Amino acid sequence: MDYKLPPKKWYVKYRIHIVAGVLAAGLITLMIKTWTGPKVLRVNMESIQIANVMRDEFSEYVNADGTLQPIQSIKVYTREGGYVEHVLKQDGAIVEKGDTILIMSDPELERTIEGERESWRRQERAYRTSMIEMDQRRITLSQSMMQTKYELNRLEKEHRLAEEEYRMGIRSKAQFDVAEEEYRYKLETQRLQLESRSQDSVLNAIRLETLDDELREAHLKLAHAEARLHDLVVTAPSAGQLSGLAVEPSQRISAGTAIADVKRLDSFRMRLSMNEFYIDKINAGQTATITYEKKIYPMTIASTVPEIKGGNFDVFLVFSDSLPDNAHIGKSYQARIELGGQEQSVVIPKGNFYNYTHGQWIFKVNASHTRAVRVPISVGRQNPRHYEITGGLQPGDEVIITGYERISDADELVLN
Repeated sequence: MDYKLPPKKWYVKYRIHIVAGVLAAGLITLMIKTWTGPKVLRVNMESIQIANVMRDEFSEYVNADGTLQPIQSIKVYTREGGYVEHVLKQDGAIVEKGDTILIMSDPELERTIEGERESWRRQERAYRTSMIEMDQRRITLSQSMMQTKYELNRLEKEHRLAEEEYRMGIRSKAQFDVAEEEYRYKLETQRLQLESRSQDSVLNAIRLETLDDELREAHLKLAHAEARLHDLVVTAPSAGQLSGLAVEPSQRISAGTAIADVKRLDSFRMRLSMNEFYIDKINAGQTATITYEKKIYPMTIASTVPEIKGGNFDVFLVFSDSLPDNAHIGKSYQARIELGGQEQSVVIPKGNFYNYTHGQWIFKVNASHTRAVRVPISVGRQNPRHYEITGGLQPGDEVIITGYERISDADELVLN
């Protein structure tokens, strides 16, 4: 006997669809949770480094490698042009101030000097000739005045005698007038001779001064020309090491040519190439040090070159006191430049976390060393060993400072 079965429940009829829908919803939920939830990464503790956050003395400084240079490099110039006759010092030689480096010759200059020498000889002969002529003129004038004086004395006596005889009536008035006229003539002649000698003395003084000036000028020209001859000998302007000398015998060199350098060896400066990050923190006068064989040598920043090339700029240091025993040009040292004084700060050791987080966050480890989570931080100053933490961490906290090339994408770490 047939009988009618009862209808199936709807959920039985669609059970496959319901199961599929539940599985799909679960999968979607899991995916959403995975996409939107924190990313957790398991990390082996051997692949990371954990450091303590601590309060300690902190000083901002930077280390940089530099090379020694001479404190001063002086150019060696030729003052006169000529042909190289002898090269007495070779490139790299140690010289003292005034040492002869090379000797040149210049035929044209030698002819000029000989011409000036002949001119001076002519001027000297003219001077002696003029002196003799003036002496002769003076002697002639003196003889003439002596003759006039003699005749004047004679006529004065004759005039007095004629005057006495005229009073006595022995001479006539005409005879007396002749004697007096002759006496007056000689008296005027003597006055004119005295005036002529006075003018002649003034003229001789002027002429002598002119001759002295001409002779002195000729001598100065000769001395200047001979000094140019001395300038054909090129000498070291300072003690030091000769550098860059590259001349050969018979080579023609023009006047004013820089033929070499003399590098002073009594002191040095150090040239550093610094990252542009420090350009506003490094100034002349700041202190620095280098260490050699466990001995510290103080230095001072002498100058900076605020021109950035390839992300770097140049800094020059000078020694404040003694030099290392092995100091020489081209020697390299590591310098420590102080950027600020010591003070108490919250610090953490340096690690590669800064390269990936830019100092904005770090993984902080829990007390049981089982997990680590991101925490925001603020980084202040730095030195080659530490970062200064200005916010986000407290002394006693523990943080991960290395291994960020593998963990920087995670939000939370599970430490194994």
